[in-house]
Amino acid sequence: MKNTKYILFLLIAFSLNSCSVYNFTGTGKIDAKTFQVNYFQNNAELVEPGIERTFTLRLQDLIQNQTNLNLTNSNGDLMYEGEITDYRISPMTATADQKAAQNRLTIAVNVRYTNKNKEADNFEKRFSFFYDYSGESQLVGSQLTEALDVIFERITQDIFNESLAKW
Repeated sequence: MKNTKYILFLLIAFSLNSCSVYNFTGTGKIDAKTFQVNYFQNNAELVEPGIERTFTLRLQDLIQNQTNLNLTNSNGDLMYEGEITDYRISPMTATADQKAAQNRLTIAVNVRYTNKNKEADNFEKRFSFFYDYSGESQLVGSQLTEALDVIFERITQDIFNESLAKW
């Protein structure tokens, strides 16, 4: 009976210990308690008003939802900063009468990531993604919202993976 209790205790101890090393987001053990996301300026030649605020909030939300880190306005252990460098609409395919049958919105963001506790993880990198839509449509209203949702979801996840998940 005593051996059974001892074995049960060891199994529980190993199970609890392994939970602190890995979680379902793939972040593993993060040597930080706080993070900050500085406001991403929109430095693209073609400016869509408000996307810089939307992007900054999306990145903050993603990190808060997938980690136990606390958001702070200054002196974060992890710091994300950068700028939107490209917002471009370009035709992808044409019809027989030389009109765009499909357009592509591409957004690129330059990110500088700083980890105060582990400087080897610091990086500066460009992330970009695109959204294709019909050449007969205007990129406004719900179509623009959908495009930004798709693009920002991918870019923020790529930033998260590069900085915390190491995928």
